[in-house]
Amino acid sequence: MTEVQHHEPHEDTGARLNWLRAGVLGANDGIVSTASIVLGVAGATTSVPQIVTAGLAGLFAGALSMAAGEYVSVSSQRDAERALLEQERRELKEMPEYELAELTEIYEQKGLSPQLAREVAEQLTARDALAAHAEAELKIDPDGLTSPWQAAFASFVAFTVGSLLPLLTFLIPSGAFRVSLTVATGVLALALTGSISARLGGAPRLPAIMRNIGGGVVAMAVTYAIGHLVGTAVG
Repeated sequence: MTEVQHHEPHEDTGARLNWLRAGVLGANDGIVSTASIVLGVAGATTSVPQIVTAGLAGLFAGALSMAAGEYVSVSSQRDAERALLEQERRELKEMPEYELAELTEIYEQKGLSPQLAREVAEQLTARDALAAHAEAELKIDPDGLTSPWQAAFASFVAFTVGSLLPLLTFLIPSGAFRVSLTVATGVLALALTGSISARLGGAPRLPAIMRNIGGGVVAMAVTYAIGHLVGTAVG
C-alpha cells in the first residue's frame, strides 16, 4: 500500500513534466520556423504586408501541422495501450493464478521478500487487478491515458505562442531595425526554451542553450540569405 501511494504522485509529476517538455519544444519550433520565414521573406522584399502575410501563413500551417501530427501520434499510442490493457484484462480473466504469480515475481525483482511480494500482489490484485498489473507490467495507468485532442490543442497553442514572438517583434520597429530586432528576440526566446528544456531534462544548461541558439541562428541566416538571393534574382 505504501509503495502505491508514493508511486502515483510520481507518475503524475512525470506526466506533467512530459506535457511541459512537449510545450517547450512546440514553442521552440514555432520560434525557429516563423522567425526563419519572416526573415527569409524580408531578405527578398521590404513589403511589410507580404512579410506579415507569409509569417501568419507559416504560423497557422505550422501550428495545424503540429496539432495534426500530435493527434495522430497520441492516437496511435492510445490505441496500442488500449490493446495491451484489453489483453491484460483477458489474461486476468482466463488465468488469474498465473497473473498473480507474475505480479509477485515483479515485486520480488524490486527487492521484496517472496512472502511480502506475494502479500503485496494479493492485496493490489484484490483492490484493482487491472490497474495493479497494468502499472507493474506495462507502465500504463488505465485511467490516465493521454487524450489525443488535448495533446493536439497543447501543441497548437505552444507553436502559436512561439510563433507570435518573432512575428509581433517584426511589427514593432520600423526600417532596418526590424530584421535585427527579430533576430535578437529569436535568440533570447531560444535561450529561454533551451534553458527550460535543460532544466526539465536535468542536463547542463549552457550546452543546451548554445545548441538551441546555434541551430536557430543557422536556420534564420540560411533562410534570409536564400530570400535575398531569390529576391535579387527575381527582381
